[in-house]
Amino acid sequence: MWKNCQDLEEYNQAAMSAAFYLCLLFWYLQTNAVGAELKPPENLTMITLNTNYQLSWDWDQSSSAVNFTTQYVSKYQLRSKKKSPIWSTACQNTSSRSCDLTQFNLYYLGIYVLRVEANVNGHVSGWVKKEFCPDKDAALGPPSKVALLPAGSDLEVVISDPLTSTNNSMRENYPDLYYHILYWERSIDTQAIGTQTLRSRANIVTLPKLKAWTWYCVSVQSHDDFYNKKSSFTSPHCMQTEGATPWWQIFGYFVLSLVICFLVMLVSIYSFFWCYKTIKATLFPAVQLPFQQYLCDLTGSDFPRLLTPDSDSELSCDKVTVCPESPVLKIHIPPPEALPAPPSGLEPDSSGRHSRQDSSGSGDSGVYSTGGSSSLRQPNSSHSSTGAKVSGQGPFDLEQVKMQDMAPGLETQLVNADEGIVDMCV
Repeated sequence: MWKNCQDLEEYNQAAMSAAFYLCLLFWYLQTNAVGAELKPPENLTMITLNTNYQLSWDWDQSSSAVNFTTQYVSKYQLRSKKKSPIWSTACQNTSSRSCDLTQFNLYYLGIYVLRVEANVNGHVSGWVKKEFCPDKDAALGPPSKVALLPAGSDLEVVISDPLTSTNNSMRENYPDLYYHILYWERSIDTQAIGTQTLRSRANIVTLPKLKAWTWYCVSVQSHDDFYNKKSSFTSPHCMQTEGATPWWQIFGYFVLSLVICFLVMLVSIYSFFWCYKTIKATLFPAVQLPFQQYLCDLTGSDFPRLLTPDSDSELSCDKVTVCPESPVLKIHIPPPEALPAPPSGLEPDSSGRHSRQDSSGSGDSGVYSTGGSSSLRQPNSSHSSTGAKVSGQGPFDLEQVKMQDMAPGLETQLVNADEGIVDMCV
């Protein structure tokens, strides 16, 4: 029994050793198979437009941890036997299945050789190469911009040249570049009617023989005959043509412009005079306000003030009394020889005149008033001293006597002086 157990142990050890060697052989064979079966990328293709270049390829292997390297060199370097070519790396260990060569500014008339290899876990494939000439292989792009402008009953087509990657005109690379212009009349259902073509190298082209007030659509294509390159057509641009303007419409525009100018001038003039009157009425009013004379005290303080003290305001007003002229009394003195004998009680004075002692007696006093009813004179005026002459009375003159010097019996002949008293402010 012991012997059987020892044989069984030896058998297990031998089986384990065989399995180990078998796994090691399988790993070695698999590694060699992967290295032998790692193929380079396939179907190298250049995607180009003007001076934009992109190299793309296909990879059909199941491994996902794969990187690619892309290099390029000028073809003339490969022909040199004295120097080995210097390859320039465009993309290094990238997982993308394309490489952009635009940024390297490849010479447009040059010829280049491109190559790509795959790298999986340190195992590299062989190089796959492709020859590329931009002038021959690069695609020509359509015009960068197309615009339509009305030109009466015609249309002007403004074409902008295709642009390089540095925004320069492609005419630098294609001196004989020209355009194929396709235009047609657009119907109501947007269908093309009567398609026509026009070839031109100019950037501004006038489409002839168009109908007035009709919609037309235009599409442009770039052409170069050296390698027979043609771009795609641009998207259609549509515009309606114009026609001759009728005379009544021109006259209406003229009249409308005149009316507008007249209204503008009228409003401007009215606004100017309104502003002028407003400013003048504000700064220079026709009626001075009462308080304007108190705005500045010229004799007092140096600072202007609106109100003055009460004493100043009281001094500016005063009570004025207007009185009628005192009546002037005229005394008629007859000559001595015409006088009757004086009654007893009268004595002549030193001036040769008689005075009545008793003023209350009856008889004519010989005193009468010439003061008038409505005409008033100021006392002591120059008019009161002018006496009136009475014809046939000789050398005697009339005397003027003030009322306050007369006898009390004559006070009843005076006019009431209180009737002319009024108050007035100055």
